[in-house]
Amino acid sequence: MPAKKILATGPLDDYANRVLGELGEIVLAPDTSEKTLLEWIDGAIALIVRGVPQISAEVINRSTDLKVIGRSGVGYSNVDIEAATARGIPVVFTPGAGARGVAEASITFMLALSKKVVHWDQQMKAGNWQSRFESKGGDLFGATVGIVGFGRIGQLVASMVRPFEMRTLAFDPFVDQETAKNLQAQLVDLETLVAQADFICLHCAETPETSGMIDRALLSQVKKGAFLVNLARGGIVESLDVLHEALEDGRLAGVALDVFEPEPPDIDHPIFRSEKCLTAPHAMAGTEGAMANIFCMMADGVAACFRGQRPDFVVNPEVFD
Repeated sequence: MPAKKILATGPLDDYANRVLGELGEIVLAPDTSEKTLLEWIDGAIALIVRGVPQISAEVINRSTDLKVIGRSGVGYSNVDIEAATARGIPVVFTPGAGARGVAEASITFMLALSKKVVHWDQQMKAGNWQSRFESKGGDLFGATVGIVGFGRIGQLVASMVRPFEMRTLAFDPFVDQETAKNLQAQLVDLETLVAQADFICLHCAETPETSGMIDRALLSQVKKGAFLVNLARGGIVESLDVLHEALEDGRLAGVALDVFEPEPPDIDHPIFRSEKCLTAPHAMAGTEGAMANIFCMMADGVAACFRGQRPDFVVNPEVFD
């Protein structure tokens, strides 16, 4: 009989390959288009989702052998959870595994933007020593950071900015005042946050309520000269157009984007030619430590399902009831 198949949308690490390899043959999809996934998932007992390919109901239902979906990350908006639940298929995910890596990336982007790291690097390499007298970098010290989404990652960011003596604002309708107070943060509405924050850091999940939340109308209220950092999901921002407009008219002094909608983005967009825009290919959270944690949690969770056990972290726990 042919070996049982585990389809993965991206490469796995040694630990995940070892644990999942005991369950079946790991097959790497040549690309993540729906057409390809529909062709390759037939007969798969597990689907391992790396990145943010769209895992539609059609993909989920194509394999009658599919028993579990493993998501190597905290976000799962790209997976049709309703379709998986209807089939009784648990969707394992890894909340918190990469939180510290994302939080550190947020601080990195804040420092890079305020200290004009890219600008000075370009000026120095161009031989423009006199540029040091033409403009000045900024400071985190004493500035206000506004954290949109005050879950694991947002709370870590709040703790990390303490040495900079920053004022911390947070927007999250699901967090209580006591939690915020313990982290020396003030809960405010989104409009107040963008009007007062020098740094706006997006760390919320993408849901129907948050999709397109950072739109043209909201950005019209932003504190002039603020910086915006998005390490959440690209779809939380209405479009690259509204960010570019805010950069061009000076409302935003800079943006840093690790996530896009769609992915990969169209790099012909003018925002990618702006020195005020720092970008990364959805990679800032992928530190060695974070990825090791993510693969470990995901592989162990998938393996638990095949042992008839309930994994520690599952999006749709009702499938076990």
